[in-house]
Amino acid sequence: MSRRLEDLLPTPLQAEQLAALAPLQSSHDLLILLDRWVERGWLRALDRALVGFLEERAPGSDPLLLLAAALASHQLGHGHVCLDLGQTLAEPDFALSLPPEGDALDGPLLLPSQLLTKLDQHTWCERIAASPLVATGNTPGHSARPLVLSGLRLYLRRYWSYERQIDNALRQRLAADQVIAPALPERLEQLFKGGAPQGQVDWQKLACALATRASFSIITGGPGTGKTTTVVRLLALLQGPAVEQGRPLRIRLAAPTGKAAARLTESIGQQVELLEVSAEVRQQIPTDVSTVHRLLGSRPGSRHFRHHAGNPLPLDVLVIDEASMIDLEMMAVLLDALPPSARLVLLGDKDQLASVEAGAVLGDLCRDAEEGFYSAATRAWLEQVGGQSLQDSGLTPGDAEQHPLAQQVVMLRHSRRFGEGSGIGQLARLVNRQQAQAARELLTQKLDDVHGLSLQGEHDRRFDRLLLDGLDRGTDGPQGYRHYLRNIGRLRPPPATAADDPRWEQWAGQVLRSFEEFQLLCAVRKGPWGVQGLNERVTRVLHNAGLIDSQQPWYEGRPVLVTRNDYGLGLMNGDIGIALRLPDERGVALLRVAFARNDGSGGVRFVLPSRLNEVETVYAMTVHKSQGSEFSHTALVLPDTLNPVLTKELVYTGITRAKHCFSLIEPRAGVFEEAVERRVRRISGLMLEQG
Repeated sequence: MSRRLEDLLPTPLQAEQLAALAPLQSSHDLLILLDRWVERGWLRALDRALVGFLEERAPGSDPLLLLAAALASHQLGHGHVCLDLGQTLAEPDFALSLPPEGDALDGPLLLPSQLLTKLDQHTWCERIAASPLVATGNTPGHSARPLVLSGLRLYLRRYWSYERQIDNALRQRLAADQVIAPALPERLEQLFKGGAPQGQVDWQKLACALATRASFSIITGGPGTGKTTTVVRLLALLQGPAVEQGRPLRIRLAAPTGKAAARLTESIGQQVELLEVSAEVRQQIPTDVSTVHRLLGSRPGSRHFRHHAGNPLPLDVLVIDEASMIDLEMMAVLLDALPPSARLVLLGDKDQLASVEAGAVLGDLCRDAEEGFYSAATRAWLEQVGGQSLQDSGLTPGDAEQHPLAQQVVMLRHSRRFGEGSGIGQLARLVNRQQAQAARELLTQKLDDVHGLSLQGEHDRRFDRLLLDGLDRGTDGPQGYRHYLRNIGRLRPPPATAADDPRWEQWAGQVLRSFEEFQLLCAVRKGPWGVQGLNERVTRVLHNAGLIDSQQPWYEGRPVLVTRNDYGLGLMNGDIGIALRLPDERGVALLRVAFARNDGSGGVRFVLPSRLNEVETVYAMTVHKSQGSEFSHTALVLPDTLNPVLTKELVYTGITRAKHCFSLIEPRAGVFEEAVERRVRRISGLMLEQG
């Protein structure tokens, strides 16, 4: 008689039947348990398939090794590069984010905390290391082994290799000196006339100086700290001497998403026009920003790119914006495709959410940015070329050997968008410092740009009113979704307007800009407070208000988010479009979806709905999806229960998507404070080991 898992895994841990299942001693029993976890959605089928592959490759493998491999694969799906055995044993359920969001914990189950309760760290490491499937670091002759154990971290080999590639490439770049522009102090002074206010360090100026002396540098800072302004001046600083010598540098700009690329294209074009440099230099500073995938030459259906070490990118300087969205694999590919002599400059906010895929590269590389850790030599050089003292900068002294990367990282610290009087800025800073109680007190104050709404149940009509009319302060106040929908009709060209009249494109552009007046953000996807539930709610509210006719899948006014790059249509993951009714050449009104072009021209492209397969309604989007975007009024909706994704990074990112007003929507008290007190813990070993 075959055993059923339900018979073997009763809910009570002490149940007699549970003793019959021994997942840590029997591979057979472990596979039964893993199958059950896949059925419940706790593991991916991919995680289970890896275990099957390992068992085929080495029959009779130790179940402790197979369990660790399944969990390492599972962690990749949650953004972690590896499995940290110590953290997993210390807090199994939290470290593994199990049970997952939405699991009601009904029926027979066995939690990781129950499974691992009697397992000790030494035994687990020893048993893993003994497997012929596992290499320990760079052990000679073990390069074909699919798993790598490095200290307490277990990797799938590919991701261990990515880490080593990045680590080695960055160390080489940091060690390679670049030719510093002649008369650097004078050139800096010309570009930064006026400088920072009296008594403040001009961090933008120092960032430019540092970036001139090595093949790799990072400029990090929050919204409004001047990252784009800084990099434009840096490009002028680098390009000036090259133009004078008749050998202008080949400069390329890129960002992870089409939306981020479009934003940088627009802002960098404006900044270049303001530069006080010669027309020749200005003409050699590009304003066109590509996506990273397009820059590298992505190949459909393949993880390989046209550009790599054997066919490097034809450039001298590469600037990557929104670098917090770059995952481990993409960073490894990018560094591999760079010519050894090229400079790489990363821009981004280290405090934002990390990439959706595995790794938190910018966060790992900027771990010392706050303290500085500049060596005495670096500080002296900066003071010399920058013409300002760092005596009262608050930086922690460091050593170049212990902190080699820190010598090329600058954190911009003064926000021009969110000054001391900005409620959004104050709230973002408090959340970033994990001062939950002070953040709560700020939310209770009556500020023009920060609003809190504590709901009285799921059907609180005040939330519906906010969705419709924002904060109800009139046409100049923070808006809801009624604003853009009314503009569709109010701004529409007359019915007799010819199909090829440019007014249709202008109208579509106005509607798209109107939509950016308000955006609902969520922490999770499932449940009434997730993307799915809130998109349904907003659709219902707008339909009941007579603003949309949502009886059909496609209707005028429907906003959609592209969820996968489509190079044939020129659409990128993260692009937002709105369905609008326009006349065809016969004058018949047809629905087409308007998207802003990603070239900084301000133009609009129209796509038939039938050609859009990878899109979803986007009245609500996750905070992750919102990265690289900004909205006049942003409302962040927290779930009513604590979830592993709720961290101070998520809340901070949601707050800083707002340009003029931020609203926090709370279905249950206390979740905000709990989220602020938790940090993202992306497990990796980047820049921790010697190459």
